[in-house]
Amino acid sequence: MSLFEFKAHSKFPEMYDACQSTGVLKFKPAVYRDYGDSYFMEEYKNQYKKTYYDDEINLRQMAVRRLSVVSSIYSGSVLGKSLLEIGSAAGFFLSEAKQMGFETKGYELSPREVEYSRNKLSLDVDCESILNIKTDVYQNQVDVICAFFVLEHIQEIDALWERIASWIKKHGILFLAVPSFFGPTFQTNPSNWFETHPQDHFYDYDPSSLKKLLSILGFDLRYARPMSYHRKRDLGLLGRLPDWAYKLYSNQTCYGDTIELAFQKTKH
Repeated sequence: MSLFEFKAHSKFPEMYDACQSTGVLKFKPAVYRDYGDSYFMEEYKNQYKKTYYDDEINLRQMAVRRLSVVSSIYSGSVLGKSLLEIGSAAGFFLSEAKQMGFETKGYELSPREVEYSRNKLSLDVDCESILNIKTDVYQNQVDVICAFFVLEHIQEIDALWERIASWIKKHGILFLAVPSFFGPTFQTNPSNWFETHPQDHFYDYDPSSLKKLLSILGFDLRYARPMSYHRKRDLGLLGRLPDWAYKLYSNQTCYGDTIELAFQKTKH
């Protein structure tokens, strides 16, 4: 039985179906594309004006910060804990996790990034979709699962969440970064949101929908923050606030076009 029940969005029925139980949005015009080497390099450079490899220092610093969040939730040593990353790219996050003491595993669709991860960073990474991994392979075996700007690309939403929920051990952690429709662009400038919406994003999330979905799956929210602050994008009242007040509101409500969240599994 599906976790999701989608019906036409009340305001944007041509663009979205909305899940009645969680609030997750299904982007109706989405189309599948191949996630090979060229996709990975082109998309990153188009967005950040530099290659993924040129940005290694920043990406490793971000990894250390994210891993510190995971460690703080555990309130103890992470030595020997298992960490699986969905969409591990060239492996910079896994490399930092391994140095911290995690036993790491990655899944990545780009052969070039898998080769780099294995040969340059000596990481255990497979060129495989997690949807090709049977659910019982990691049943209640993984301490931490991480996915950064990956979940929105996966069309088979039930199979995705079935694996995540079943693979993580009790008290284990799920750490996500996703685009969010609870942010200045969708909330105050939806026409721009749709104009710039990637065609290969099948689903959109926000803090509330993820909290509802993961509560159903037995997880509690432990951490939520916007990844950036774009007051000038906000065409509503929030955009008139001074920067400090806008940032305060954003931190308190996880208001942003991109967000990070960590959940802990509290029930089987």
